[in-house]
Amino acid sequence: MPDNPDRRLAGLTDAARALQPRTVTLRRRLHRHPELGLELPLTRTAVLNELADLPVKVHTGRSCSSVVAVLEGDRPGPTVLLRGDMDALPLTEQTGLPYASMIDGTMHACGHDTHTAMLASAARLLADRRDLLAGRVLLMFQPGEEGQHGARYMIGEGLLDAAGPAGVPSSAYALHISATIPAGTVQTRPGPLMAAADVLRVTVLGRGGHASAPHDALDPVPAAAAMVGALQTMITRRVTALEPAVLTVAHIRAGTTSNIIPESAFLEATLRTLSEHTRVFLHEQVRLVCQHTAAAYGCTASVQLEPGYPIVVNDPGAASRVDAVAATVLGPARVSPMASPILGSEDFAYVLNQVPGALAFLGGCPPHLNPENAPPNHSNRVQFDESAMADGVAMYAGMALDALR
Repeated sequence: MPDNPDRRLAGLTDAARALQPRTVTLRRRLHRHPELGLELPLTRTAVLNELADLPVKVHTGRSCSSVVAVLEGDRPGPTVLLRGDMDALPLTEQTGLPYASMIDGTMHACGHDTHTAMLASAARLLADRRDLLAGRVLLMFQPGEEGQHGARYMIGEGLLDAAGPAGVPSSAYALHISATIPAGTVQTRPGPLMAAADVLRVTVLGRGGHASAPHDALDPVPAAAAMVGALQTMITRRVTALEPAVLTVAHIRAGTTSNIIPESAFLEATLRTLSEHTRVFLHEQVRLVCQHTAAAYGCTASVQLEPGYPIVVNDPGAASRVDAVAATVLGPARVSPMASPILGSEDFAYVLNQVPGALAFLGGCPPHLNPENAPPNHSNRVQFDESAMADGVAMYAGMALDALR
């Protein structure tokens, strides 16, 4: 008789709550000692210690502080990948929490400490249920999500082959906690979920001179100012309003004082898109707008477009399975489908480019705050409801049990 999926998922929330003291302890340890980027030696040691007594085969990264652990089930079958990211952000924490960051200028402001702790406890929960696993679980503890392409490094080092040639993942899942979603609520959607994020850098070259005689110079400042407006107009006039695209110039630099026309001006912007067609099209248009606007002022423009993370695209079947698991494990009232994608970015996209799967958001708004105006992820005042981590542990485990039923 085939397994009843509901039976396989029964008791996960109770088991996750029983592990909650351990989950919270690890989370707070990581929160007090956050690390940035690809090199996270303290974080990796904490993860390795947490996995040390589990029946997993562990691989550590060479180019970064990654940890990959393989948990074999009692029966043969496919491989499911679960991701938890580990790196922090360059912010000085101002939450007043008793376990606040002890590292000035570094803070777990995006909740990656909760992701790591939840995945470690889910590994423990799954290890106790190996008899229900027909296949294996690939646990991906990833550094460098905050702009350093950690997932790409891990894939390059053989992440997807860590369980051997026969163990290439057939599905992949990740959770991301959000301080502006009600605690314990799960949100996802099929198709595009998060945007590609590319960086635009423009240097406008003119000819410097005295500020009292601009006619003897080629002032790059008006050209740069005009460029900001031209880029915004280009987005609204060259891209249909039905296709989301955002270009924000967030950094402008020129000159040194009030009576000198500088030789150059510098712009830096982010470009967000939700389709590859629009992304390619806007790369072309951005170059044309910058170069032609500069030329109209007698200047030239050096345009650099640095490709960022790809678009996060959820497999429709995998997204549907996330909703089904959440309804079974947490209850139907906890499932809140997303009507539209968001324009934030995530490097789990690199995994989803190669393995069908889904990323979902886990609500973590503290009970004393309103999700509508709570400090969001990436704020130095952000807080997360730790009780939601038990829901995350149950969801991680539930998605693996569902995939390997």
